[in-house]
Amino acid sequence: MHTSSDLVSPHDQRVTFVELFFDLVFVFCVTQIVTLLHGHVDARSAGSALLVFWLVWWAWTQYAWALNAANTDHPRVQLTTLLATAVAFLLAVGIPRALGDDALWFAVPYVVVRVIGLLLYFWVAGTDSGQRRAVQVFGLFSVGGLIAVIVGAVLGGTAQYVAWTLAIALDLIAAGIGGRLEGWNLHPDHFVERHGLIVIVALGETLIVAASGLVAAPPTPVATMTAILSVLVASGMWWGYFRHARPAFEHAMAACDGSRRSSLARDVFSVLHFPMLCGIIAMAAGTEQALAHPDAPLAGDVRAALGGGVVLFITGSAVAMWRATGRFALWRIALVPPAAAAIAAVGTAPAAAMGMLLALVALVAALEHGRDSSHAGPPPRLT
Repeated sequence: MHTSSDLVSPHDQRVTFVELFFDLVFVFCVTQIVTLLHGHVDARSAGSALLVFWLVWWAWTQYAWALNAANTDHPRVQLTTLLATAVAFLLAVGIPRALGDDALWFAVPYVVVRVIGLLLYFWVAGTDSGQRRAVQVFGLFSVGGLIAVIVGAVLGGTAQYVAWTLAIALDLIAAGIGGRLEGWNLHPDHFVERHGLIVIVALGETLIVAASGLVAAPPTPVATMTAILSVLVASGMWWGYFRHARPAFEHAMAACDGSRRSSLARDVFSVLHFPMLCGIIAMAAGTEQALAHPDAPLAGDVRAALGGGVVLFITGSAVAMWRATGRFALWRIALVPPAAAAIAAVGTAPAAAMGMLLALVALVAALEHGRDSSHAGPPPRLT
């Protein structure tokens, strides 16, 4: 017979199969976000994708926290997560219609999946007064954002953009207040592993886009070279995250506890991983357009997506590493933005642009080689 205490995560819990199954829906969500940018990567489409992806991301990151605290081998936790997976599937299907007359097809599943996540966290926190208070405060301040999402979907038009921007602001306020509280009882290994897997999910989308583009394009040497280079760029991004950034995050999380740990987790993972994932999505959208016309010079918006994507990912990880360790990843901050701007400004063929991106990520990796970020000092005392 299971008791309420059985819902609490054991300290040595790793990511489990039900969490991986839940994440499969978010693989589809990332694909749908890239679809929003299909054929045009202008400011309006980028802004729309940013709004929708934030909501998708915030739903996922809420479960990263809740399932970190939960025993994911418990039947109630598993059934609740599977229910959330089904609702999140509807959320993913509604992404292409999220901004328009049919916005409720996205907004309603979004609110439902968030509410299920909050209920799950309340159950798990039932035996710990400190954790229960932290969840209650976060849940209370989250209500405003959920209401803003529904109101925006009903109103539509410009009002929807305003309401959903307000929802983002309210989400950040909820995270800012909730993250300062004691009682979250985060398990660092599980938390870092879970976010590493979602980075893999996003990078996998780039590989899927490259493969799909190569299948759809005429089998020319130029198209093949462009696709191979895009895979190598994604591999370079993997190297920059998993060889350098992730060990720094893991060490910093293990080196602190209480409110310092929850504040660090909020900043490094829930907030600063978002621009990194946006960078990967921008890269995927740019890659899709590059492979659609592999023999023609890249349009300005596609160059901006590729250059801006690498800036968001590499400098975003540098800011996250600074927050975790108190040290600047100098090469990422000083080298990447001007180099990416040059790539975005020069009208070149897709293969040449991919080659320049590969040279950039390889240069950053080479300059960082030998710097073992896992020996970084303890995180700064920021809240």
